[in-house]
Amino acid sequence: MTNSHAHQATSPADTQGTTLARTPLHDLHSHVSEHLGDAARTWLDQALDEAAAHPGAHGPISVWELRLAEAGRRCGPEHADAVRILILHAARADTAALTRVYAQGTAAERRAVLHALPHLVSGPEALPLVEDALRTNDTRLLAAAVGPYAARHLAPHHWRHAVLKCLFTGVPVAEVADLDRRAHADAELARMLGDYAAERTAAGRPVPEDLHRVLTLTDPTATPPAPAADHGPNGAEGTHGKES
Repeated sequence: MTNSHAHQATSPADTQGTTLARTPLHDLHSHVSEHLGDAARTWLDQALDEAAAHPGAHGPISVWELRLAEAGRRCGPEHADAVRILILHAARADTAALTRVYAQGTAAERRAVLHALPHLVSGPEALPLVEDALRTNDTRLLAAAVGPYAARHLAPHHWRHAVLKCLFTGVPVAEVADLDRRAHADAELARMLGDYAAERTAAGRPVPEDLHRVLTLTDPTATPPAPAADHGPNGAEGTHGKES
């Protein structure tokens, strides 16, 4: 496995990230299984059984970590993120295991770890992974980093800068989980957006349409949005535990 923060362009297929992070794991498994061929489905079933039977670390690298590396080749790149999330869950990967996979993994494996966080980690202890991803210019990692886990746990200051980073790099703000709630009546975010728009205008550069959308959400006179549903580490629906 390689350690890479290489820039990758966002494609329409990348917009499934928030859905992956929010979909209950049972539904995710059913959806993937329905769309895999026979050989890939058999491989996935075996990989999940191995992960469940041998969770945690065993020697230099666990068998389930090897399966993470194979997921794209075995199941196709369009299903690899979901397959890796399912393997991480079957392996009962804790924060230490997720951190190891993230540190040693490819960009694709790092992305899957970020998508898996709301399914596997209930507290803020995995925030360093989100913060690392937010320092990159890999748009697919950035999109994964601003999912439900960040919405629930990222501190207001860091969350605002994550929104600005999306605007800088062209990541659609639709990828920012719970954006309506966290942006509502956020005067500091409104100030930052206004400054960024002014800088772009002064430089003769266009202001992203997404900036106007987020600026509208910061309006304190608007009706506050209801909390988004959250399927958490155990798949149970609830509300976000961290307010901005």
